[in-house]
Amino acid sequence: MPVDVLIVGQGLAGSLLAWELIRQQVRVMVIDSGETNASQVAAGLINPITGKRLVRTAEIERLLPAAMDCYQQLALAFNQQFFVPIPMLRLLKSEQERHIAKQRLAQAEYQAFLTDGPSSAPDIISAFGMLQQMQTGYLKTRQLLKRLRDFFVANDCYQQIRMNYHEIVFQPRLQWQDLQPRHIVFCEGHQATINPWFGGLPFQPVKGEILRCKTHAVSPARILNFGYWMIPTEPHQFRLGATFDYNNLDTQPTEHASNQLIQALTEVYPGLQPVEIVEHQAGIRPATLDKQPFIGSHPVYHQLHIFNGFGAKGSLAIPWYAQQFAAALNQGASIPDAVHVRRYYDSYFPSA
Repeated sequence: MPVDVLIVGQGLAGSLLAWELIRQQVRVMVIDSGETNASQVAAGLINPITGKRLVRTAEIERLLPAAMDCYQQLALAFNQQFFVPIPMLRLLKSEQERHIAKQRLAQAEYQAFLTDGPSSAPDIISAFGMLQQMQTGYLKTRQLLKRLRDFFVANDCYQQIRMNYHEIVFQPRLQWQDLQPRHIVFCEGHQATINPWFGGLPFQPVKGEILRCKTHAVSPARILNFGYWMIPTEPHQFRLGATFDYNNLDTQPTEHASNQLIQALTEVYPGLQPVEIVEHQAGIRPATLDKQPFIGSHPVYHQLHIFNGFGAKGSLAIPWYAQQFAAALNQGASIPDAVHVRRYYDSYFPSA
């Protein structure tokens, strides 16, 4: 069966790439093991300004409009809103952060994203003040992935099956089982570390744990960013996360992480107590050593590609990069140098 592109993995990267290719009339097949992936666990935060130094995300002038257009397009297609715009309060944690915040507020390129926060907010403790971050929100990733999976199934372009790498044949033509794709794109999340063609790349996978909680108090009308984040989802419900664990790369929730998250929240927002934990999940983010995604072709097997490594910024970054990569696959367009996997051809593909 001929197809243009076989996509391995139905997380957010694989799903949005498949959606973009289908929009361009490309014949796609998506395969996935059906197991819970990091995208289903993720908070889906969109936040243009991040880190202790309040750094503006690179390419934000491209990434943010592309993400908003993509999620609006999906909302219209499925008659369901997936992106929830909501402002964010950034709680400053030190005198140094307050100094950096003052600098950022004076910089023109930050003014669309940052403004002075309230001098105080009911029940919130922040000794060094707050900033309000704008053009923020969160993506309902679990709902979106389910709707896209149903769409792929209805259009006969989805199989629930685990990829066996040994079944990929290169001669006389590229083939996997009964499919004869022109391209195979690996969107496997942290599982890419065992991929025989791309597994040697410098991934830096990290485990993150997230809680869904109930409270008798009314959740705030903003996302709170206090080293961790709290996202209000209903008047008395919120999500709380996420931890970073580079050593224990499993998907087992831990009591240590839940205690860590609840304690941190209590220190800045004691009025939410008592809190009931309704759900506790863990996932492994496919982060990379240089904090840039891996996109592009294998240096020897040119029909094999990777589209992976978006880490915690997937909801913001994937839509624009999916457009760029779809154009590369379909029309031979170029991929930005900063994310192209060829930056590692010499160092991580020694046989190339």
